[in-house]
Amino acid sequence: MKLSGKKLTIVLALVALVALAGVYTFLQRSAPDKPSPNSTATTGKDDANGGKNTTASKTDNKLPDIPTEQTDIVVIGSELEGLYLARAAADEGLKVKILDPRNAFGGQVLQGEMLFLDETRDDQHRLLVQGRAKELFDGFRNGKIRKLKEFEQYFDKLKKDIPVEQGIKIESIEQNPGQFGGQALNGIVYTTKDGQKKRIAASYWVENTDYAAMVSKLQATRMPGLEKFYGQNNIEYMSSGMMMKFKNVDWAKFQQSFNNMPKEERSAKFGWGSVDNSFAISLSDMTSKYKPTNDRVFLRGLNAVSQRDGEVIINAFLIYTVDPSDDKSVADAMELGKKEIPLILNHFRKSLPGWEKAELNGFPNYLYIREYNHYETDYVLKPSDMLGAKMFWDNVSIGGYPLDLQGTSANKWGIEMGRPDKYGMPLRSFLLKNYDNVIMAGKNVGASAIAYGSARIQPNTSLAAESIGVILGQIQGKKKLRELKEADMPQLQQYLASKYNIKLTGVTGNNKLAGWSADEIAKLDTGEIVYASYVKTRKK
Repeated sequence: MKLSGKKLTIVLALVALVALAGVYTFLQRSAPDKPSPNSTATTGKDDANGGKNTTASKTDNKLPDIPTEQTDIVVIGSELEGLYLARAAADEGLKVKILDPRNAFGGQVLQGEMLFLDETRDDQHRLLVQGRAKELFDGFRNGKIRKLKEFEQYFDKLKKDIPVEQGIKIESIEQNPGQFGGQALNGIVYTTKDGQKKRIAASYWVENTDYAAMVSKLQATRMPGLEKFYGQNNIEYMSSGMMMKFKNVDWAKFQQSFNNMPKEERSAKFGWGSVDNSFAISLSDMTSKYKPTNDRVFLRGLNAVSQRDGEVIINAFLIYTVDPSDDKSVADAMELGKKEIPLILNHFRKSLPGWEKAELNGFPNYLYIREYNHYETDYVLKPSDMLGAKMFWDNVSIGGYPLDLQGTSANKWGIEMGRPDKYGMPLRSFLLKNYDNVIMAGKNVGASAIAYGSARIQPNTSLAAESIGVILGQIQGKKKLRELKEADMPQLQQYLASKYNIKLTGVTGNNKLAGWSADEIAKLDTGEIVYASYVKTRKK
């Protein structure tokens, strides 16, 4: 059909409009994701020197075509400690979601199989473990929670009905000017394991990984680590552990032979140590006779537990210079362990009664990561706080445990910097400095590198996380964490005591720094004074 000139013009115009609309749609879909107005999308990671991160600002209005979810609390990572916060907050009626950058759930406990639990006790050997963690630690001590499956069942109770997404990748973080100065975290854009892009917004964000997956992308300040204490030029963290798993161990023979041996013979063969019906501790003269095949690995004294049925798991194998934020570094370290542990088994077969027929019982999927970067919080715990038995108006935990600095390549055995009786842990040590709504869980606690030797122990930070989760539920719609004043805390701490049997007030500890001068205390906090040796020679 032949069109008139006028009709042809109209048709061509319509074709042009359709083409323009197609180009516009293509450009819209191809445009980069954009945060909400007036926010900053952060994509940088902390630099090699531990300085502040870089940020890139974007100012468009919406995130087109990305599903957005709104929740009260987002927990990044699935380490045990932060799960207590998630469980407590959910039980208090808040909407919680867990986003885990790792492909598998459970962090150091389930994936690293760090199934030897360190209890916290005071000078009188009274148990300091409180809250939901007490069920776990009681079960471990009495032998009911020893095997991986039993730990998994416990974790299942903690995460029950809380949505979890594994294997996510944080793409960008949206920040706004904070209500209390500094920044507030508004939202995160992330990619799921299957490649879908999503956005989530929340009132509070919890860093609960062992490599600061979220906080390393913020404008957070890294504090000096053990490299300063040991005089190293490079950043290095406490050694990582690789749990050693064995089967076909005759534990009864091990225990009886060890304890029936004449004291002098036992001491000459094993050094200091003990073996009972569940645990074998130290035997460091025996372990020190093992000569590693390379200088990145080390066998220290035993923390061994019988898991029943001839199965034994041991925390004693150290690997140095591991960077937990680097997947290749972790993978290389695990390969070192898989080569070395069979040789250690041969040493045990020759050295330990009841171990003659012991075999390997597989390897864990991951390492036991002790330490990563320390980021500044509103209050940074110091060694003098711990040894001085300091309590705080905003206590969220009562802590204990020696200031145990595990080895680095510069000091393979590590060092103990003193044994506190008990001390308080303030809410402020779990609030990231210059951020309104970022909570630091577990290993991310705000503590100096020396104080971290005690603060890092699970019952200490697990109780803090649970307390914070309960507090968040109680203040929802009334106040923000940063608005809490000294006058607000007694009511919250009383609620924790009455409903959850968590006692945070009226606790006093033995001040082991009584009579010390300000100069002595300052030197203790910087590491110039090593308490364990200094206290023996110090003039009264």
